[in-house]
Amino acid sequence: MVYQVYVRSFADANGDGLGDLPGITKRLPYLRDLGVDALWITPFYPSPQHDAGYDVSDYLDVDPRFGTLADADALLTRAHQLGLRVVVDLVPNHTSDQHEWFQQALAAGPGSPERDRFLFRKGRGRGRTQPPNNWTSVFGGIAWEKLPEGPDGSTEWYLHLFDRTQPDLNWRNPEVRAMFADVLRFWLDRGVDGFRVDVAHGLFKDKALRDQRSAHPSSQHVESMLETDTKDEPMWDQPEVHDLYREWRRLLDSYDGDRMAVAEAWTQTPARTAAFVRPDELQQAFNFAWLLAKWDAGDLADCIRRTFATLDPVGASPTWVLSNHDVVRHATRYGGGKVGVARARAATLAMLALPGSAYLYQGEELGLESVDVPEELRQDPAWFRTGKVWRDHCRVPMPWSGARPPFGFGGRKQPWLPMPSEWAALTVQAQTGKRGSTLELYRKALKVRRTFATSAPREVEILDRARSVLAFRRGPVTVVLNAGKRPVALPKGKVLVNSGRLADGKLPPDTAVWIG
Repeated sequence: MVYQVYVRSFADANGDGLGDLPGITKRLPYLRDLGVDALWITPFYPSPQHDAGYDVSDYLDVDPRFGTLADADALLTRAHQLGLRVVVDLVPNHTSDQHEWFQQALAAGPGSPERDRFLFRKGRGRGRTQPPNNWTSVFGGIAWEKLPEGPDGSTEWYLHLFDRTQPDLNWRNPEVRAMFADVLRFWLDRGVDGFRVDVAHGLFKDKALRDQRSAHPSSQHVESMLETDTKDEPMWDQPEVHDLYREWRRLLDSYDGDRMAVAEAWTQTPARTAAFVRPDELQQAFNFAWLLAKWDAGDLADCIRRTFATLDPVGASPTWVLSNHDVVRHATRYGGGKVGVARARAATLAMLALPGSAYLYQGEELGLESVDVPEELRQDPAWFRTGKVWRDHCRVPMPWSGARPPFGFGGRKQPWLPMPSEWAALTVQAQTGKRGSTLELYRKALKVRRTFATSAPREVEILDRARSVLAFRRGPVTVVLNAGKRPVALPKGKVLVNSGRLADGKLPPDTAVWIG
């Protein structure tokens, strides 16, 4: 069970309105008591923060906004004392444009070894004024940035599949490979237990950087998992990436303890995701199919079946996730309000009974929904590039205590993103010990999960129930989720955990139950 900590928004120890590493350390007992096994921390490295730390300028240090290397060491030490493992974010697809390598590349000029660490190319068309190819950025617009002309009138473009301040690295350059091996060793030597690999499918591009032969912009690679037709994507999921992950696996296995890596790999088919978790590659890959599944019993059941059908041939352990820092919180995605929260609780209960690793996103255990952040306060680069796509809604800081913002997050004023006043009833303090609260549901479910999850078989049997009902059995536990509009009868047995009140021995709509 892994809990995602969005470092900017978890806990602020120095009162500057921004979360930090000492704030996380202070709240580690909360995570232990919640019942998680590990925490994954989003990037805390030195960065201009154009993309909330995913634009890294130094992979071997801590941004002063978040603390120091000593603070990182203290966090690791305290987490391990509490029996928690720590996974840190690794951002290998691109650097910040302030990284020393990119600054060296700009100074060195065309054709230099320094520029070969990135993907610089000449433009096309008359005067080389057109981008080198037709790729688009995930954050909107073209994926190339044109540099100013040099003294001799020459110029080049550099590739950025995300923001223009995030130049893509050239992973065919051996210096890049060697640098990141050193980064892995640096943090493993300090005691981290694993890495979440950002854009794990994107490191290698088609060698020729050819045009994309389709009408689909590269910014649609997330949604491509919902498509039935395979798209032409020369910028994603190239076969060379798997040799790299075999190297990383050997490096991870050379360390004592159970070190691991999980891939953020948005691929077009489940089989291509499974390739990242073959026995000699990474240990896990996020199961985004579960996140994208509709509130529909058949869709959820199909997702479970497909997950095992895909992973069984490679012997990999499944993962399950419903929310993260890039998507609409699932309570909102399922309809919002009381209905959305009820469905979110039910979906989470079903997820926690499945074998493998579940990833929780901070605040979901409080039933938090996405927040409509005012336009003038938004900070997501995708918003600035498109005016449409933005992720600030799911990044609003955690409410810990008190009756008004900042709800114990830190300081006395609103933090870097404002917190809604109606969260007063949703704070950790307000929900602790409150019967029926979402926080207490998570605590109970995680506690009960520990009593069977480690010994229960990996096999999941989907049971034949009404079309509106998802029901499955795993070892001693039967799970029933009612995605319909009418109450349904429950199977015989003891109720272990239920996401909502039961009515006359029946399971109401938008509710799930574990029966043992």
